[in-house]
Amino acid sequence: MKALYFAWVRERIGMAEEEIAPPQNVATVADLMAWLSAKGDNYAAAFAERRTLRAALDHTHVKHDALIQNAREIAFFPPMTGG
Repeated sequence: MKALYFAWVRERIGMAEEEIAPPQNVATVADLMAWLSAKGDNYAAAFAERRTLRAALDHTHVKHDALIQNAREIAFFPPMTGG
């Protein structure tokens, strides 16, 4: 699965995208965020405010309880503001 990171999520992690292979017990977006948080301090900082983060699976916005099974891509980004 490809993980894409945008805005300050990308800045804290230090990269825009990467290939990830979460274990079988990682079933939801929330599970994935918790698993990624354990990868290091930069990931922990990026996912510290999980409630505020948005996610999209294969270009479709989803809630944190969405199943990630069979997804090819997940994107994480902070809430957007308009002007």
